[in-house]
Amino acid sequence: MNPPNTVNAPNLPAADLRFRTASEDDVPALVALVESAYRGEASRAGWTTEADLLDGQRTDPEGVAGIIRTPGSLVLVAERDGRPVACCQLERRTSEAGEPVAYFGMFAVRPALQGGGLGRAVLAEAERLVRAGWGAREMHMTVITAREELIAWYERRGYVRTGRRSPFPYGDERFGIPRRPGLEFELLVKPLR
Repeated sequence: MNPPNTVNAPNLPAADLRFRTASEDDVPALVALVESAYRGEASRAGWTTEADLLDGQRTDPEGVAGIIRTPGSLVLVAERDGRPVACCQLERRTSEAGEPVAYFGMFAVRPALQGGGLGRAVLAEAERLVRAGWGAREMHMTVITAREELIAWYERRGYVRTGRRSPFPYGDERFGIPRRPGLEFELLVKPLR
């Protein structure tokens, strides 16, 4: 499914979202949310599915708990009516030039809610949080290069392709089972002003 260029789903304004930092009690719900957005048939209800590229898991309880426990790292949860509807990982890092930057990953929005602005709201809150809380000058992320529609979505939000690529971890099933050869990641960067 292609990403929406216009809002086709019901509008989901950020005003009714509650943002908070995840705790270890959230791990089962977060794993289920991430898996639903990227793997299996259920993920095809949204446009972020990787089901044509990867089988297996996207994450696991140990991986999510590890992010939550790591100093300088957190999982931002967006809730509506007390239920997680989106999440992302944020990690404090330092650039090659020694400046504070943040890494953005594990971004997931419930498939049935994709296309209505929820993802934009979560991304904007993540950028605001790392800029205000950590003094981050840039947001970094890696995206599978075969995900052209997803890269285009990020480009519309100010992210720039760097051409810096890294290989997909073939043989490490913690990140999924590739359905084709040649998968790789590209670093995308956005200055935070």
